[in-house]
Amino acid sequence: MQVGGGRKAYDDINITPMLDLAYVLLVIFILMATASVQGIKVDLPKASSAKSLVEPKTIAITVNNEGQIFMDAFPVTLADLETRLRNAKASNPEVPIVLKGDQTAQYGKITEVLDLCRQLDLSKVGLVTGKPTGA
Repeated sequence: MQVGGGRKAYDDINITPMLDLAYVLLVIFILMATASVQGIKVDLPKASSAKSLVEPKTIAITVNNEGQIFMDAFPVTLADLETRLRNAKASNPEVPIVLKGDQTAQYGKITEVLDLCRQLDLSKVGLVTGKPTGA
C-alpha cells in the first residue's frame, strides 16, 4: 500500500516572481544611472572639448533664456542660491557645481552666478556645453 495516493513531491522552483523582481530592479537602476545630474532643459552652446564634472553630489545650476535661475530644477533667487550654496559648502567644501546656461541667456545673469561661486570660494565649477554637430 502506498501512502499519499501516488503523488510525487513538488521539487521544481517557480522562478517567475524572482524574474519579475529582477526586471523591475534593472529598470530602476537604468533610470537612476541616466538621471545623474538634474536640471532644466536649455539649449546649450557647443564646445569641441569638455571635461565632465559629474559626480554623485553635483549641484546643477541653470540659467534659462529668460534669465531665471534654477538650482537642481527648482527656481531660486540669487539670495536663495547664495544661502543654499553656503549650506552645501558647509557639508562638503569641495562640492562640484555645473552651470548650464541657455545659448540665448543673459550673459549678466551667468556672470552673477559665477561671481557668487567665486565669492563663496567654490573652486569646482564647470560650464555645461553641448557637443558640436557635424564636424
